[in-house]
Amino acid sequence: MKKIFSLLLFIAAFFAEAQIQHCGYDFTSYLVVDAHEDGKVVNVSTLKISVVNENGSAVINVNNSYSWNNSNQPMVFKQNYLINKEGEKERYFFPYAKDQYFLSVANTFPAENFSIKIEDTAGVYKTQTIPLQSFNMYVLCSSENERQSRMFGPRTNRPIEVILEKK
Repeated sequence: MKKIFSLLLFIAAFFAEAQIQHCGYDFTSYLVVDAHEDGKVVNVSTLKISVVNENGSAVINVNNSYSWNNSNQPMVFKQNYLINKEGEKERYFFPYAKDQYFLSVANTFPAENFSIKIEDTAGVYKTQTIPLQSFNMYVLCSSENERQSRMFGPRTNRPIEVILEKK
């Protein structure tokens, strides 16, 4: 009986150790773009920012291969927005950015294969295309951040800064 109890205790301990704690952003990262005029901090709200391939064509999220959102749609950024109620402290939908643009991508998103294209729908600013890098991704779960912190080179969780130029 003592052996059976010891075996059961060992199995329970093994499964308890095997249960990995998850965070709300598991399997998801974000790309954040801070697009503003030189010397200003407010982001321009008339921008269309999309992920493009080497030919400049919009990247389609075929069967959620690049993001868990918007399957079979072009990968287009959204501008962050306030979700607080009147009288509350200012809170944004994506809490790690202010009025910037963001896009949810899978942790396996091959950023180095793509660029972002910034277009002004009002026609005031020039169109820009900027290559992406893996360090452009906001990796939000602590275990992934810990792994990244041990690496050399540029750090993650920083927005892609874009200085807009007038036409």
